[in-house]
Amino acid sequence: MMSTSVTIESLDQEGRGVARVAGKAVFVEGALPGEHVRIETLKAKPSFEVARVAAILRPGASRVTPRCPHFGVCGGCSLQHADPALQVAAKQRTLEDALERIGRVRPETLVPPIAGPAWRYRHRARLSVRHVAKKGGVLVGFHERKSRYVADMRECHVLPKRISDLLPAMRALVASLTIRDRLPQIELAVGERLPAVDGAAVATVYALVLRVLDLPSTTDEAKLVAFADMHGVELWLQPGGPGTVTPFHPRHATLAYTLPEFDIAIPFAPTDFTQVNAAVNRVLVRRAIALLAPIPGDRVVDFFCGLGNFSLPIARRGAHVIGVEGNAALVKRATENAIRNGLADRASFVGANLFTATRETIASLGPLDRALIDPPREGAVEVAKALPRNDGEAALKRIVYVSCNPATLARDAAVLVNDRGYRLTAAGVVNMFPHTAHVESIAVFEP
Repeated sequence: MMSTSVTIESLDQEGRGVARVAGKAVFVEGALPGEHVRIETLKAKPSFEVARVAAILRPGASRVTPRCPHFGVCGGCSLQHADPALQVAAKQRTLEDALERIGRVRPETLVPPIAGPAWRYRHRARLSVRHVAKKGGVLVGFHERKSRYVADMRECHVLPKRISDLLPAMRALVASLTIRDRLPQIELAVGERLPAVDGAAVATVYALVLRVLDLPSTTDEAKLVAFADMHGVELWLQPGGPGTVTPFHPRHATLAYTLPEFDIAIPFAPTDFTQVNAAVNRVLVRRAIALLAPIPGDRVVDFFCGLGNFSLPIARRGAHVIGVEGNAALVKRATENAIRNGLADRASFVGANLFTATRETIASLGPLDRALIDPPREGAVEVAKALPRNDGEAALKRIVYVSCNPATLARDAAVLVNDRGYRLTAAGVVNMFPHTAHVESIAVFEP
């Protein structure tokens, strides 16, 4: 079919509309459920087609005007044309479909979605930098959709306003440097500067990490210092891997984020993994701890613990926590964070490769009452296989699994239910990335 009209039934996990024509699935970029659209086919296969909207013949009730003028070209967002309620509902459906289709499991209950601000939410971002003479000079932004080209961005409504407003100035700064062709990336990390005196205000810190293939010249350094002072940002340099990042101006720059409900402050480096959406992370931590329900005296393991985002709040509730993490530098930092927050007596951290976990390595942690699992996209299938079965005194009272990939969560849920004998008692979505199709979720397993 070169051009035809279809009615959209749902959204797929990439945010595309789904229609069916003669029994074949058609994935339509830019279409929303309930809409009747004319499409142009981009790719035709025997069992499916990929198309884009050529014309909207009947718009859906959930269609809204995209807020950003770069939407459709910039690859940072894919769902600005859908209202936030539809975005969350689509993500919930993606989660349920994955659990049923891949894991053959179904949660006994659905927990309410976790959501937060729809705009200005990104406290982390990786912006590409390219000098493109044909487009007028230096570009700073996300990649274009389905492309390695950098979008010609003048503003961004998911970045903090301070940073969005700075995009033209950042372009001009890089263009003025002798190393403009040796600076491929600027990474943003927003945090807090903790007060030196109790009762003082907590200041927001905007850190920009310049990935440099050559060190800046003396002239460049003067321009960087002037830019940082003029715009109230901190500049860091990263000449190599993430471990090479160092403060440039001010020389003693620091970053932290706080979990006020738990009286926790967690210092971090701007290249450390922290959640993109700080507001949603606070709600997520609260929800995860409430679902895990640790009590004083419990022994809890936090797999893939990172800096202690969940470990330290669990310890604050009185439980003894063992954080397990594969990155040795993060193990050290999490240990320091436990000391800083006065929790060293209840929180300890060990290094281990959790992708090769066995029943013996899990058993070496000692008796456990509860587990929290927060893996990367690859999931935690080896951990799931190694956890105690629900068939004796060693059974865990509760497992809370925080996921950034519905497919691997579903796979691991099948292991926990069918092999280890637990029930999937609850699951729900976390809208960590509004206006994208990215689905984060939380699931609860009980004996």
